[in-house]
Amino acid sequence: ALGIRLGIWGGADGFGDTPEEEEARIRTIVDFCRKYEFMLFKFDTVCGTLRPEKQDSFIKMMRECRKYCPDLIVLNHRNDLGKAAPYSTTFLWEGAETYIDVHISNRVTAPHHRAGALSRGLVPDLKRLTEDHGVCLSSCLDYWDDDLVLQAFNRCLILAPEIYGNPWLLRDDEFPKLARIYNLHRRYRDILVNGMVLPEESYGPHAVSRGDEATRFITLRNLSWQKTVYQVALDESIGLKAGKCVELRQLHPTEKVLGRFRFGEKVAVEVFPFRSCLLMASTKPIGEIGMEGCDYEVIKDLPGQPAKIVLLGFPGTGARVKLTGAAGSYSRARLDGEDVSGLLKGQEIDIRFPGNPIGEDFHRKLGDLRKTDVPPEAEALYEATCFAADSNALEVRSLFRSGPTAVPQAARARDVFFSQKTFIYRGTWDRYMFDGNPDTFFDALSLYMNLRVNGGVLRVDLGKPVSVDEIEITRLEVEEDIREAIKTEPPVSGDVSADLHLWTPVTQAQVKTLAEYVAIPVVTHKSHILRMVKGSLKRLTYKVQTDGEIRYFRLPEPPDRIVEFKAYKDGRELDRTGWRASNLLGSYGKAPAIAAWSGSFIVERIPANSYLCVAVNGKHGVEKAYCAARIGGRLIGAPDRSPSYPSNVWEWVVRPSGQNYTYYIPLTPDMAGEKIEIFTLLLEGGNPEITPEVWLAAYPVPFVKKELTLE
Repeated sequence: ALGIRLGIWGGADGFGDTPEEEEARIRTIVDFCRKYEFMLFKFDTVCGTLRPEKQDSFIKMMRECRKYCPDLIVLNHRNDLGKAAPYSTTFLWEGAETYIDVHISNRVTAPHHRAGALSRGLVPDLKRLTEDHGVCLSSCLDYWDDDLVLQAFNRCLILAPEIYGNPWLLRDDEFPKLARIYNLHRRYRDILVNGMVLPEESYGPHAVSRGDEATRFITLRNLSWQKTVYQVALDESIGLKAGKCVELRQLHPTEKVLGRFRFGEKVAVEVFPFRSCLLMASTKPIGEIGMEGCDYEVIKDLPGQPAKIVLLGFPGTGARVKLTGAAGSYSRARLDGEDVSGLLKGQEIDIRFPGNPIGEDFHRKLGDLRKTDVPPEAEALYEATCFAADSNALEVRSLFRSGPTAVPQAARARDVFFSQKTFIYRGTWDRYMFDGNPDTFFDALSLYMNLRVNGGVLRVDLGKPVSVDEIEITRLEVEEDIREAIKTEPPVSGDVSADLHLWTPVTQAQVKTLAEYVAIPVVTHKSHILRMVKGSLKRLTYKVQTDGEIRYFRLPEPPDRIVEFKAYKDGRELDRTGWRASNLLGSYGKAPAIAAWSGSFIVERIPANSYLCVAVNGKHGVEKAYCAARIGGRLIGAPDRSPSYPSNVWEWVVRPSGQNYTYYIPLTPDMAGEKIEIFTLLLEGGNPEITPEVWLAAYPVPFVKKELTLE
């Protein structure tokens, strides 16, 4: 009913070893086209390679498929198809996948994780029969739309726009932007196939203009910390044919009518740092609904239905606005519920965005950090960031980033994804330590490899200071573990603290076997197979001997597969609501700070969604540079970093990097006017030739919104 056609992912072979098996394979694949009009086959070497002797079989299969679906798309992911290669549609450009911070990550400091993705270039000769693997919507989701705009309108390959992963992890307010990108591309797809590369000296790296003689879509990008202004020539140099007037609009990152200009005129277009920009230039009237006088976002624009536009402006500012591109289509207009139907007759109205002006630019450099002595509280600063971080799967981090969803389909997809056994039995989520379920666990070793930094530390944050006299850890111990480098003996001591400064040792008092397990679930990687192995359930008890309250617990070189973590006072189990844990970051004692950089700043006004970017420029070494802040006397860690902190993984490990970390420290309104001290610590073994600096940024842009509805 929606005009959707299906595709399938698998291997290029599967033809078996007998004529009967080969015919069965061919019949199965051909029937997808004959019976169901399949549109796409993706053949991936993850599912095996094509044997040379089966190349003729592959050719026969593809010929038969295209009898029923002549427009069939066949994606070749790294297969050597030999003489069968002409029967595939695409090759995988650079052999690269785009799972952020797993297969692609930042090589420079940046205010978000997708700078590496935004820096990808162009396929040879703009060859559209190529696949760039699309935009991954699983991890590090901020600025995903900048990534997709380049994929869809810049490279614009045969599958554009192409996304994969877990799009249901987006925030609810991001789905309209996803739909807008898809709908714009669909409306103009017939002319978007024609592209030309624009000169880098005028338009920056990898700029492209697509369209016909009357309408062009231009993609720009800025890969620096500073704003960049490009002079866009509205003439033949971008593919337009001479006309009297050219209308120019920006369609991303926000939409706005830039104006109507003489043919041949140059227009200054500002591109924000580490963002992409999509422009539409036309010598014909642009029929897209829009608003002159302010930035806006089109939330809904479907034939025969009410339209919704969100008008955008900074707090404390005003604008005089006028509706365009909607003449005669609607009979009533409302702005935040107030009737403004005069807009439909070409009238202009004045609007005001509430709030206090933000003052200085929301994105700006605060300053450089200067080298100083290692501060006495270096360990506390390091621990502040280690406790702020987590070791959860990247998809879990995305779930918390986006928050709850009110979209039933997205909610159901999330439930299905996170409840599947192959996710649960990887042990990738700290909540499994606190859920009271004996069939779940938090795992410190993933995919048969030790991901811990210097042996790792189990860190548990109880959320607030509480009185504790006993800590209890229940773990699964595998008798014949299928993974290497497992630490079978749990540590006998750890320590606790109320403030990250003063630590008190705790000692293991008892190890008790609760039950002998015949079978324990373990998930292997490549095939995602759930295996059962022998093991037992053991309880470790640690005595806390301090008169004061505690909040933080740490245990070096912790056991794997922790089923439950509990704390008691006078025999009463404490409520575990809000408890958090991590298990991969290293012990400060094994790699203490050997150098430090610091600086202090005051931000008088903190716009909404603001955060500090501590950019550690240079080669410092893998996990050798850490950043934290002291604000109003409080130690504030960085809960996020690019490239990402190590993760207990769903698919594959976070790509390690030894250079150009950027730490992100969120700011809250109560920090305005406070002294902000930023510290960068270089740990033992690191390279001191680094130059840390601090930037203020905000995401999303701190606009105030007013909703316009057209009926």
